[in-house]
Formats: sequence, C-alpha cells, structure tokens
Amino acid sequence: MSLGTVIHAGLTRPSRIITALVLMGGGARTAYQVGVLQAIAAMLDLQHQKQAKFPFEVLVGTSAGALNVAYLASTARDGLPAFDGLSRFWGELHCGGVYTLEAPMWVGFSRLLAAVKLWGHARKRGAILDNMPLVDTLHRAISLQGIEESLQAKAIDAVAVTASSYTSGVHWTFCHTARDSRMESWNRPGRRAEFQPLTIEHLIASSAIPFLFPATPLWVDGRREFFGDGSMRQVSPLSPAVHLGAHKVLVVGVGQPQRSSLLGDGAAGEPTMGGIAGHAMASVFHDTLQADVEQTQRIARTLKQLPREVAAVMPYRPIEVLAIQPSQSLDAVAQQHVVALPPTVRRALGGLGAMRNGGGALASYLLFEPGFVQQLMKMGEQDAYARKDDVLAFFGVGATAAVSAA
Repeated sequence: MSLGTVIHAGLTRPSRIITALVLMGGGARTAYQVGVLQAIAAMLDLQHQKQAKFPFEVLVGTSAGALNVAYLASTARDGLPAFDGLSRFWGELHCGGVYTLEAPMWVGFSRLLAAVKLWGHARKRGAILDNMPLVDTLHRAISLQGIEESLQAKAIDAVAVTASSYTSGVHWTFCHTARDSRMESWNRPGRRAEFQPLTIEHLIASSAIPFLFPATPLWVDGRREFFGDGSMRQVSPLSPAVHLGAHKVLVVGVGQPQRSSLLGDGAAGEPTMGGIAGHAMASVFHDTLQADVEQTQRIARTLKQLPREVAAVMPYRPIEVLAIQPSQSLDAVAQQHVVALPPTVRRALGGLGAMRNGGGALASYLLFEPGFVQQLMKMGEQDAYARKDDVLAFFGVGATAAVSAA
C-alpha cells in the first residue's frame, strides 16, 4: 500500500468504524472464500441474541472474488443469511454454467492437433474458452437492483470490483455507492478509480482470466477500453478498501502455503505444461497479496508505537488487517477432481500434456464442479474456525461462546 493511500486514510475521520471485506481472485478456487464466510457468519450469529446485521460496510472484489462481493452486495439487506445464499449459489454451479469449449474426440490424442484447435479458438474469440454461459448465470443470480437497494438502505456503504485494461495497462477499480456523483476518485501510477453503477459487464471483465476468457469492453474516461482479470497488475489489493474509508479489513485469498511440485510428486525432470501454466496463474493471482498485507500490518504496528501526542497530530491512522488463506494445497485437492472437468476441456488440455503431473494447478481454476467446490468450502470453514479467536477479536465480540466446526 502506498504512502499516499495511508495519508488519505489518515485524513478521513468518519464517525464510526468501517469494516471492509476484500476477496481475491482465483477462478473456481474462490469457493474457499465461501466456506470462510459461512463459518464467520455462524460465529457472529452465536454472539447475538437477535439477527445480526450484515457485518461489512465496504465490499471489494477481484476476479471471481468480484462475483462473490457482487452477490453479497445484492443480498446484504438480509443480514447474515446473505452468506447462506452465496453458499447455495456456489453449490449449484457447474463448469457448463461458466464456460464452454468445443473440441472433438481426436484432439486428446495429439499435442499438435490440440494446439491447432485451441489456437483456432484463441484467434476467433481472443481466448481458449467461451464464457457466455457465465454471463447468463450472473444475470440470473445477481440482482443489480438488489445492490442499489442495499446501498440506499445503508446495509452497505460501497462495493467495488477491479479490472485490468489491456488497452492502456491501467488497473481500474470500479466503485458504486449511494452517492457516486459526489465521490472523489483516486489516481495513482498505474491505478485509477471511477464511481459508477456496477453492471454484469464489470463482473465479466474482472473475472476474465487471461488467455482462458476473452477481454470485455468497458467505457472509461469517455472511451472504450478492453479489460481482463483484475488480478493482473494488482500491486496494492487492499488500497481500494482503505480509499473507501475502511478502518478494518478482512481479506480472504486463495493462495496456499506451498504449491504442489511443478514436476508432480517430486518427480525428476523438466516441469510439465500443466505445471508451468499453474505457476503462471499463481503469479497472476497471488503474489502481491501477502506483501500488501504485511506492509499494512507493519505500518499499523509502527503507528501504534508512536507516543500518543505525536500520533494525534499525524495524518495517518492504523488499518487493522486480518488475512485468511488456505492451510492446504489447493492444487493437490484439484488433482483429485481433474476427472470432473468437462470431457472437451480434459481432452484438449490433455492433448497438450497440461493434465499430467502438476496439472492440478491449472485445473483448480477451472473446476466449477460440486465435488471440488464442496471440498474447498469445507476447508474454508475449518481454516476460519481455526482462527476463531482472531475472527471474534476482529469483529469486537466476545470469544466465550462455544463454537465448533460443523
């Protein structure tokens, strides 16, 4: 996070504590976030005698994380049950509701033929996969009017999604509040913001994984630019939440402590195409989050160590950050479910050798199937309950209630 962002945060003196939720991207891997949020909702529910309100004022999402925050924004007026709705949404997903790929049977028998066929798709659509099914799925599942009503009812203050412009190279954050026209955008080197009502096109652009899904056109600064996944060039993932006034940030990523070996099970030899592709995806989606969290926490610790009279006159304020990420390898979990990929995708990627040792890394971004989704959600619940004391402290509630994983 830049010093300018910290100063901006310090100059903002709201009358209440604003809590933000930041959800990172990662394709099908973001099902993990749903399990984390369900567990947190259950913890908070046990701490209240009556139905608790929605626990976040600011929602920020990137890539598939943008889909999650948009869904939550559309149902935030429901309070904690909004998280159950998100779980049901993911529980009904299948790959066919996200993308399609036409690939004949013979593609799986030759790397050359597979490469030719996929190259043809890429030249025709600008990507290997067709994500029009996702457009239909989001139109049915996410109510844009619901987002507007949540903002007007003050169930949330702001929702924002990020996308990266192939046209200009600028990383954009598209923010929506109840008073967009009166909000001041920010402009940093390589990063900009714009306040406007969110659309399904914003969500499709933010979640357009490079090479896999086609670019999406959006209008910015009075001109049309083409956008792809918001995880690209995302150097400061926590910055939008702080710009939108957050004092406390819960961030849920889908990185992991150690990815599966690129060579597969520690085998000797050169990395496979699947391993290289998985490594490239991991670099796009996860490399900046940990550094941004650590820097924000470092600044907060430094500010808290200052004498009170000094801190009172400085234009800074500490940002409290709680980060939750998978405790186990998602690549290894995906490897167990590769067979659930649509046959056309499995054949095409198999023909390229991308489904051999290390193929779970690539498959983990595409496995929108119940077996993989449910296992990730369960892992998310367990990881959240393992951090129960931290979670309850973050939300400022007692840790006396007995909470156990389902």
